[in-house]
Amino acid sequence: MFSRRSTRPTSPDLAAAWERLDEGDVPGALRELRRAPSAPLGEVAAVVGRAAGAAGFDDLRQAAVALAAHPDRVRHLHAYGYACVERGVPYLAIPALQEALRLEPASSGMLRELVSAYEDEGRHRDAVDALLAHEGGLEDWPDRYLLVFNAVLAGDLELARRQHSRLPGPDEDVWLGARDRQNRVLGRAAAVGPVSPLDHSDLRGWQYVMGGTVLGTLSPHGYDAGMTGRYAWFQDSHDQCLQGLLRLRAVLEAGGVRPRSVSLLPDRGSRILGLAAAEVLGLPAEPFEPGREDTVVIAYDLEGTADSDQGAEALGQLFHRAPGQVLHEHASCWTDPPAVTADSVTLLHQSVVPPWGETLRLGDDGEAERGEADGRPEAEIAADIVGADPAPDGGDGETPADPVEKLTDFVSAVRGSWLQGERARLMSSGPVASSRFL
Repeated sequence: MFSRRSTRPTSPDLAAAWERLDEGDVPGALRELRRAPSAPLGEVAAVVGRAAGAAGFDDLRQAAVALAAHPDRVRHLHAYGYACVERGVPYLAIPALQEALRLEPASSGMLRELVSAYEDEGRHRDAVDALLAHEGGLEDWPDRYLLVFNAVLAGDLELARRQHSRLPGPDEDVWLGARDRQNRVLGRAAAVGPVSPLDHSDLRGWQYVMGGTVLGTLSPHGYDAGMTGRYAWFQDSHDQCLQGLLRLRAVLEAGGVRPRSVSLLPDRGSRILGLAAAEVLGLPAEPFEPGREDTVVIAYDLEGTADSDQGAEALGQLFHRAPGQVLHEHASCWTDPPAVTADSVTLLHQSVVPPWGETLRLGDDGEAERGEADGRPEAEIAADIVGADPAPDGGDGETPADPVEKLTDFVSAVRGSWLQGERARLMSSGPVASSRFL
């Protein structure tokens, strides 16, 4: 282990991180390290090693100790970078892997590890630039595939299409699924192009291109202040739930989808919303069964569904779609996406409180307090949703107008490419950036 005297960094950028460790605050130290991307690698590694030791991550601790002692050795740079990625701190891996690749520019393994770290951080343009800088040595699979993948997520469809045209079919079966997904992504981009700008503020367009998701609503708050249509923290309401279900109904009609039932996932939130959906759509509600055709599967929040063994099993069964099956998620987390990607989503959030949860309210003293959860029977809460006011929140007046006709025009244009392929997890927020809590 490190002693405080012998390893305290001299860089002022790292002093705050070291102080957090003195206080036993490992997460705080890691946040401080994110603010010091250009600090000397050896000194950063010393701080990381101490943090890893405190957290019990011996693999990362050993790699950091080695790098702190020899910050100019490629094998130590690579081992440290790899350990950082594996332990979920790819931002710490990037400077080390950049240096390792500079020292060994012909190493395809080093390049791929760096690209992986960039992807985990959502830095897709940097991944593209790294791959283009080594284009002469790229293998088609996986390197050129990764170039196309990251070009799409960086919003550069021209480059993605050009590189995709140079990509032959894979020699190994392991890449067949990736090829098919990439073909569908570019097919969706072609369908969206005539009706949506696909610029760096086109949230609905890019959600569809990346994952085949039709986004029903945009947040009416903070659009031009960093949110671009997403929510950070969101306290939901019956009104918002009804608005989402009415938009789902419009989406199904515009998409030419004629379901025969509503399927209820096992968690309480999904059962409440599913019962309301059955009323709004005029369909019978049935417990979810894998393989049921021509049905709308209703989820309130797929992360909440996954909290139980039964729910997690249901999500696994939804990865491959049944004919005529539509998966609708009301509130989808964009910073930690669910294991499967829904076909229709009402809104994107970072943190949500459902209307039947412990919502915040003003107490008698004017201070915010958390109320009790609504423990009424599910059918009663569903009835409140059906009877709610679906008028959109007026917001702050800065969000572009988004009438339901704009949504249905979008769906009508892309319906030929909708509901295709498996529901692979969406691991990136893509070209449209939004502010988030760390």
